[in-house]
Amino acid sequence: MKKMLWAAGLFISLAGFAQDKAVKELQATGTKSFAEDTTHKSGWKKGVLLNLGVAQGNSSNWAAGAEQSSFTINTYVNLFANLKQGKHRWFNNLDLFYALTNNTSQGTRKNDDRIDFFSKYTYKFRNTWGVGMVGNFRTQFSDGYDYSVTPKQLISGFMAPGYLTLAPGIDWMPAEYFSVFLSPFSGRWTFVTKPELTSRYAVETGKTVRTEAGGYMTVNFKKEVMKNVIYSARLDLYSNYLDGKAKNVDVFWTNVVT
Repeated sequence: MKKMLWAAGLFISLAGFAQDKAVKELQATGTKSFAEDTTHKSGWKKGVLLNLGVAQGNSSNWAAGAEQSSFTINTYVNLFANLKQGKHRWFNNLDLFYALTNNTSQGTRKNDDRIDFFSKYTYKFRNTWGVGMVGNFRTQFSDGYDYSVTPKQLISGFMAPGYLTLAPGIDWMPAEYFSVFLSPFSGRWTFVTKPELTSRYAVETGKTVRTEAGGYMTVNFKKEVMKNVIYSARLDLYSNYLDGKAKNVDVFWTNVVT
C-alpha cells in the first residue's frame, strides 16, 4: 500500500525576528507580561505579544482513514499596559484570539474567536491587600454556528452576546504573579444585538440588554513555571442575585501556556 503523509507547522512570533537589539528588547517586554515582573517598580509598563500558527496536512491511500487535506491558521494578540505608582495599581490586558480550520469533509470552520479586555485598579492599604474596581468586556469577532444540525444554526456573533462586568471590591495580592479579587455586589450586562438570539442568552424579547446584579470573583495567575515555560490563567465566577438562583454560578476560565 502506498502511503504518503506530508505535514508542516509554522510558528511565527516576535522571537523569530529577534535579530537586533531593539527587537530583542521588544521580545523580552512581551514575555515579561506573563512572568513575575520584578523589574517593574514604578510608572507604566507596556507591551505587545503576537503569535501566528499555520499547519497543513495531506494524506492518500491510508487504510486507517484520514482527511485528504487539512489547513489550520490561528492568531493570538496580547496587549498590556500596567501602572504602578505608590500605592496605586492599574492593570490593563487585551486578548484577541481567532482561528480557522479547513478540511475535506467539513469545509471551513472557526475553532477560536475571542475578544477579552480586562482592567483592574486597586489602592493598596496594606502590603498584600487593596480596594478597587474591576472592569471586563468580552465578545467575539464573527458569527458562530452549531454544525450538529442541518442546515447549520446561528448561535452567536459580534455583540451577540457581549458581556460587560463592573465590580468594586477587595483585592488580595500575596505575589506579583497571583491575585484574588472579590466583589460581593457587582453589575453585569449581557448584550445581544441579533433578535433571533435573545432567548438563547436570557434577554427578554424586544430588548437587547439583560441586567444582572450579583457576586463576582476573579483569580489571576501569570508566572514562568519553569525555564522558558510561562503559564497564564484567569478564573472568573459570577452569581446573579436577581433571578433567585444565586447558587447557580457562571464560570469563565482561560489558560495560556507559552
